[in-house]
Amino acid sequence: MALAHNLGASLIGHEHQLKQAQQAFCNGELDEAGLRAVGRALRAAHWQTQQAAGIELLAVGDFAWSDPLLSHSLTLGVIPEHLRSLDGAKPTLHTLFALADSLSEETAPWFDTPHRYRVPEFSADQSFSLSWEQLFEEVDEAQALGHAVKPVLIGPLTYLWLGKAKADGFDKLDLLERLLPLYDQILNRLASQGVEWVQIDEPILALELPQAWKNAYERAYNILQRAPLKKLVATYFGGLDANLGLAANLPVDGLHIDLVRAPAQYPTILDRLPAYKVLSLGVVNASAVQRGDLEANLNILRHAHERLGERLWVAPASPVDEAFTEQTCQEVVLLAEALKQAEIVQELRMAV
Repeated sequence: MALAHNLGASLIGHEHQLKQAQQAFCNGELDEAGLRAVGRALRAAHWQTQQAAGIELLAVGDFAWSDPLLSHSLTLGVIPEHLRSLDGAKPTLHTLFALADSLSEETAPWFDTPHRYRVPEFSADQSFSLSWEQLFEEVDEAQALGHAVKPVLIGPLTYLWLGKAKADGFDKLDLLERLLPLYDQILNRLASQGVEWVQIDEPILALELPQAWKNAYERAYNILQRAPLKKLVATYFGGLDANLGLAANLPVDGLHIDLVRAPAQYPTILDRLPAYKVLSLGVVNASAVQRGDLEANLNILRHAHERLGERLWVAPASPVDEAFTEQTCQEVVLLAEALKQAEIVQELRMAV
């Protein structure tokens, strides 16, 4: 049976309830413990919505107080020096909101969506350190509630690509060698929490990349494969095109592709995917009010299932707009269940 999973709903931080709580926190009307309690309640409700829809593997780490890239910067210790001294050794939510304010003028579109992110700024002597525990705390929260989880990380190359050099004279790609040990540390920490699968988002694989960045992908993931847990590289917001072979052959355990924006990359991907690897097909539009063509999507999944068997996963094409989480998850599960029923019928026919 194809596994039904979700890539995440990274815009949960835009919910009205959380924005109200954040405003109260910034006005001194709510302390940090109170704000964190609001976040925990919203995350629990968010996970419950997905589980109730039938999602088998829940995304964790998609919750953002401001925007996902900003949270990731804090996790990696990419914090200006004047803000580092604000709270001592470890950042707090005060640090996060101060960082958001300091980068408020440095925003960019989140690919082809209407959303924006705060652009990380890198210096030539940039250092990285694990300084923000929220991802690990969320894993503990979800596991305590009985959920099967798949933590979500922005990939190292996507993170560097989306940032900017604060000064001329150095290539931000040169920071990769300093960044990878921290990713390895994060992955090993997640493995120690009992995590089986982690999702690493690399949407820039849908862009036209310079050769140096393509070369860096194989080098980076050869290092990251050492961590003792399974890795799903997620691509979305477009097709892999010239990067299809590169993505298919990365030394990871699974690959997610977007078939809503780029249906033409199927079935070519089937011929390029190594025989051990999971393929997650993003056949459900993550930001649409109306359902897609269920019959057409089911035909694709049937064809893929014939080739892949249990290595086939079903998902939204990209992270879900929060307003459509329940509907999108239900559609994913509907397709996975329909595929299961077709499999049962086929087994019965063969048994007769």
